[in-house]
Amino acid sequence: MTTPMLRSWLRAFAIAAALVAGTGAASAHPHVWVTSHSEVIYAADGTVTGVRHSWAFDEMFSTYALQGIETKQKGVYSRDDLKALAQTNVESLKEYAFFTFANADGRKQRFQEPVDYYLEYKDSVLVLHFTLPFKAPFKAKKLALEVFDPSYFVDFTLANDEPVKLVGAPASCQLAIERPKSGTPSAQQPISEDSFLSDAFANYGAMFANKITVGCS
Repeated sequence: MTTPMLRSWLRAFAIAAALVAGTGAASAHPHVWVTSHSEVIYAADGTVTGVRHSWAFDEMFSTYALQGIETKQKGVYSRDDLKALAQTNVESLKEYAFFTFANADGRKQRFQEPVDYYLEYKDSVLVLHFTLPFKAPFKAKKLALEVFDPSYFVDFTLANDEPVKLVGAPASCQLAIERPKSGTPSAQQPISEDSFLSDAFANYGAMFANKITVGCS
């Protein structure tokens, strides 16, 4: 299932939930959950070359996404079985900037097309692996990365075990992670159907962003 298809399904789901409840409103909350591992990749000269992600989707979404995929053995999905789905996913992610936002010393950094991507089925969930090369490698005293869905349909949570790694970074580089605060009151505020689909919520998920900072002296 492509991301645009996912968006349509989620929006319809939220509207339907509001109508069924008879209140004309729905709570702003995600419908897909992702547990993320990430790596910041450095070249031998100390330049940052890209970001490598490993995203594990929740079991319900994984089951939904696997519908219609035929395999030789029931319940067993090889990388080859999932190859077409992986390609569709990474191609669709481009529309949403890969849910990854980078800033180096105050300057916004852009990514090239994803490489080395594949899906694996592990412990009853789909895991999407892909690498985002920066359009131009760079050196930075402060690199800030944020991983989130601006409209908060998809909730990204950093894994508990080694959520972020620096690969090949200079010894002077230090990593800091800031997870979003839980229980934000505004997250529970009801919103109308019109508001839910409006531009007013285009960047709602920013308050739940996972923030990764790398400082290098």
